[in-house]
Amino acid sequence: MSFEVVCEIEPPTTPDLKHVRHQIGTMSRVADAFLIPDNHIGRATVSSVAVAHEVEAMGGRSIACLNSRDRNLLGFRRDLLTAAAYGVDQFLFVYGDKPTSGNRTSDLTVRSMIDEAKPDFRVGAAAGLRPLPSWKRAADFLFVQVSFSLEALLRWREANPVEVPVYAGVMVLASEGHARRLASAIPDIDIPEDLVERVAADRMAGVEAACAQVLAIRDSGAFDGVHLIPVTRYRDVESRLAAAL
Repeated sequence: MSFEVVCEIEPPTTPDLKHVRHQIGTMSRVADAFLIPDNHIGRATVSSVAVAHEVEAMGGRSIACLNSRDRNLLGFRRDLLTAAAYGVDQFLFVYGDKPTSGNRTSDLTVRSMIDEAKPDFRVGAAAGLRPLPSWKRAADFLFVQVSFSLEALLRWREANPVEVPVYAGVMVLASEGHARRLASAIPDIDIPEDLVERVAADRMAGVEAACAQVLAIRDSGAFDGVHLIPVTRYRDVESRLAAAL
């Protein structure tokens, strides 16, 4: 079974795509595909469809994330038409974090987005470390939430057998502050205190832990790949994974 690394790109909050292109170019040696978030953590960013088109133009494979929070049905259909015009054919549909300004729209759900987009696009859904809702089995692939415990991921995988590809979430802890903010924002994420202490003492500890987890997930044979979130440390992640994968 092949093992894929889907690398998340940090999308720009300004019209300048130079940083995006640098991320794509740097991670292309280890990434089989690139995931582009959609107004992640509730901030406005360049369209995930536009950045996905940039990935494709650079010879990569893209998955554009779209959230139900920011669009109604007409806006969603516009995004699908734009994606088709740009040759973007893979999506990850998510609910979306709490916005920093404005309100949620209640017109769409992830379930209705999957129904609307199939069969014209390959679509995925996110899964928490809890029983998988039956309707998410209609997705073409699943991204499991970030976890710092291989054992927790393996328990979830055993309890939720599916036939579609499943990618385990792996995130680099860039700093102690990043770890604390993450734990505060996502109450059900379990970040080991000893890892936080190692990151506080050594700025490379988060990179090394994430790379080790990628390899452990691969060696377990339980997942089809990982959804890797290197945050700002993509250069360090690439230099360590390139020799190991």
